[in-house]
Amino acid sequence: MRVFQTDVLCMGAGLAGERVAVEAAQAGFEVICLSLVPPKRSHSSAAMGGMQAALGNSIMGDGDNPDVHFIDTVKGSDWGCDQEVARLFADTAPVAMREMAFLGVPWSRVVPGEHTYYKGGKPFQATEKAENEGLIHSRAFGGTAKWRTCYTSDGTGHAVLFTLDNRLLQLGVTMHDRTQAEALIHDGVTCMGCIARDLRTGELVAYMARVTLIATGGYGRIYRATTNAVICDGGGQITALDTGVVPLGNMEAVQFHPTGTVPTDILVTEGCRGDGGTLLDVNEYRFMPDYEPEKAELASRDVVSRRMTEHMRKGFGVKSPYGEHLWLDIRHLGEKHITTNLREVYDISTHFLGVNPIHQLIPVRPTHHYSMGGVRIDKDGAAYGLKGLFAAGEAACWDMHGFNRLGGNSLAETVVSGRIIGQKVVEFLRGYDVNFSTAATRQAAQGVQARIDALLKGTGDDCYTLRNAMQDIMMEYVGIFRNEADLKTGMAKLQELLKRSQNMRLAGGWTAGPLPELSMAMRIPGMIRLSLCTAYGALMRTESRGAHAREDYPERNDRDWLVRTLAYWKEGDALPALKYEPATPWYELPPGDRGYGSGKIIAGEIPAEKIRPLGRKA
Repeated sequence: MRVFQTDVLCMGAGLAGERVAVEAAQAGFEVICLSLVPPKRSHSSAAMGGMQAALGNSIMGDGDNPDVHFIDTVKGSDWGCDQEVARLFADTAPVAMREMAFLGVPWSRVVPGEHTYYKGGKPFQATEKAENEGLIHSRAFGGTAKWRTCYTSDGTGHAVLFTLDNRLLQLGVTMHDRTQAEALIHDGVTCMGCIARDLRTGELVAYMARVTLIATGGYGRIYRATTNAVICDGGGQITALDTGVVPLGNMEAVQFHPTGTVPTDILVTEGCRGDGGTLLDVNEYRFMPDYEPEKAELASRDVVSRRMTEHMRKGFGVKSPYGEHLWLDIRHLGEKHITTNLREVYDISTHFLGVNPIHQLIPVRPTHHYSMGGVRIDKDGAAYGLKGLFAAGEAACWDMHGFNRLGGNSLAETVVSGRIIGQKVVEFLRGYDVNFSTAATRQAAQGVQARIDALLKGTGDDCYTLRNAMQDIMMEYVGIFRNEADLKTGMAKLQELLKRSQNMRLAGGWTAGPLPELSMAMRIPGMIRLSLCTAYGALMRTESRGAHAREDYPERNDRDWLVRTLAYWKEGDALPALKYEPATPWYELPPGDRGYGSGKIIAGEIPAEKIRPLGRKA
């Protein structure tokens, strides 16, 4: 078995992983990044709309500041976030965006003069100030009081990822792509790296590191209809959960995006609605103002997705061979805008749907999109339970999103948290050494090999049968709307799948070399456990908060549920053990009404000593 040793091991080479790697490499530490795919094909490159930061450069962002961004973020989270982290994020985002410009990101810029913008689907004229010429522009996104989403047309993730990847090349960071992390090396107290599979050869490889970072993205592939790429299988979260000592936070908090296309489930950006697009029903009637008169299509994603689903339930969906959907209308934005600011939307629509959005409506419906839950970390990015283990980005529960994240906040989080956590990793490494344990390394490698050997002896279902069943269960029983009966049924079915996965077989019957089936089979038991963490957390949380909508408990219950779920999984258990911690250590913004998607709130009492004046730094 080959062995590599480094200061920092980044499991994942998307935006969050690469931003941490930049900080560590700039400080002179050796860094190795692992990636399932060539790093520039990481799922971060698919992000279109932009990154939120309170720059206040555009006329529609005039007067914006980190306090306003902080308030939007907390309201968007439905008061489920850690307000200390939300404050760190809002304050750091403007600095991080300007740094990315310095590194070479070609942000769309302010052009002075009179321009046609859209608000509420209706055009209006606004004059951009001459003194703002050339500054980073911004667009509208849902749930925000100001236009603050920095963008590069609708290819923001692509532009930022390529910029960071080029910076890593300049810094000499080692990149091992086509590599799948299978298990963390640890002794129950300290993390020392990971065991990975070389997907080219099938060989197991040990990576020994003083600091290990999980930045592997989300776990959307536990759902059938998801905007997530096939590589978003929760691999990093699985390795953490398998330790038995590292918890996953708020796994029941998963977001459905309003505009997944039909039938491909490819995302079209919220920038479509931010730039003035509207949602229409089977009668081509614009229905969102009836539900949300103030925000309409630009309410938060959880609200818009629920309103769309409610409208289809009333019989206003468009029938199709692929199920019901609604329409997204951007025709009124005009050919020039669509082929420049929304060029990827144009390409996706024409190439994958056979729809020309300049003249035709785009078929859309709510589709699973984002994981608010993940490896629970503190404000510095350090994982609970194991020293030397950090996490960042969508793989982590930092937790600035709470129970719903605003569009543009997650893409911004990758470089903001990457900057903050990268600096904390550098501080941690200075004066920190670890004695690498050959016993722990051998035990981890033997555990991975035993799983591979068991697949050769298995006589039950193949991995694809189990995956498809899992995804169907999650769609049917743990979707946008949840209730006790469905969640219990879904959990029972998932537990049965977990048992069946113990006798999984390889349809190909062999494990040597680069075998995609083996890569999937190694993930499936862990993905089912992630599904059970999601379903069980949703069952036990008897309230509705953000994206977690219980039909049998429609109230947001601040009295009993202003807490974060922590899910631990001990080997051999049939279900995770759930624990809870306070959602936030203190409040700059005490719980209140979001201003959209309003419902009944069961108020809780917040001690006066936990309330701080708005804008007060920690």
